[in-house]
Amino acid sequence: MKWGKMASVLMMSLTVVVAGCGAKTDNNGNSATATSAATEKPAATAAASTKPAKLTDVKIVLDWTPNTNHTGLYVAKDQGYFEQEGLNVEIIQPGDGGSEGMVAAGKAEFGVSVQESITNARIQGVPIVSIAAIIQHNTSGFASPVSKNIKTPKDFEGKTYGGYGAPVEMAVIESLMQQEKANVSKVKVVNIGSADYFTAVKRDIDFSWIYYAWTGVDAELRNEPINMIYLTKYSDKLDYYTPVLATSEKMIKEKPEIVKAFTAAAAKGYQFAIDKPEEAANMLLKAVPDLDKKLVIASQKWLSPKYKDDAPRWGEQKRAVWDNYATWMLDHKLLEKKLDVDAAFTNDFLPGSKK
Repeated sequence: MKWGKMASVLMMSLTVVVAGCGAKTDNNGNSATATSAATEKPAATAAASTKPAKLTDVKIVLDWTPNTNHTGLYVAKDQGYFEQEGLNVEIIQPGDGGSEGMVAAGKAEFGVSVQESITNARIQGVPIVSIAAIIQHNTSGFASPVSKNIKTPKDFEGKTYGGYGAPVEMAVIESLMQQEKANVSKVKVVNIGSADYFTAVKRDIDFSWIYYAWTGVDAELRNEPINMIYLTKYSDKLDYYTPVLATSEKMIKEKPEIVKAFTAAAAKGYQFAIDKPEEAANMLLKAVPDLDKKLVIASQKWLSPKYKDDAPRWGEQKRAVWDNYATWMLDHKLLEKKLDVDAAFTNDFLPGSKK
């Protein structure tokens, strides 16, 4: 499940509005001689006053290396959506503590996370909150080369799973296998560490947990066909949000206008990626040129319709989804206590919200 772990960047220039005499900067960063404020045309003065005198610096920390889960953020930077909302946004990579720890510690105002991580964090008393679902439904599952003949969870018996050492992995495998009365004790587990799916299945494993939008699409491009067992096919409770945008309770309490502005710009970015996948993919590639161009474009075309999917708007989160997965985690002894679901997420900052 490499993409979410498994899961530098361009900086926006500030637009400075200078009153009175002296130098002033236009939208393209060109220096021009300013006339006296008294001689400025009223229309020009009114137009200038609608722009923020100074952009607010904020950071968003990713959950993993840049990929098409993050495209909407790069589009929002490229198209100036953040700047229009008065924000100068820097996209940064996660440190050892992950995006959740950095957001909670105030090292970044926003972060990319997943429902599982936020649930665990809140159980441990870490005050972070999901403010938007980046993808509406879980697109992850267990992949294997077609030659392994693994078509259902029952076929996991006698096979070797390549994992990353997270307790949730075997809980999910067991949950799926129980649907078919299969025996999870017949599954051998190997920790593949930093090895990718393609390396591991050629070496010592039969199947692994992947996100289709990246590894699955990559398999298509490599002409290495796979069998894919999606989690959502076997359990509604495993249709959780992965990934999401998150912030801290402190930001929501003390700077709600910044949270609202950030979410509004991100929503525009993801809507652009929904409407124009290839253009959006090229904006991601412009910002992160080391990425594989064919993979990014193909992945974007596959993923863009799934950002919003059947939701009434991009980013919408359902209470039932949060409750169902937290209940599943509690039932499988992955949580120490019941989650306060209503404190873990909010739709209040999405465009169109009444609050």
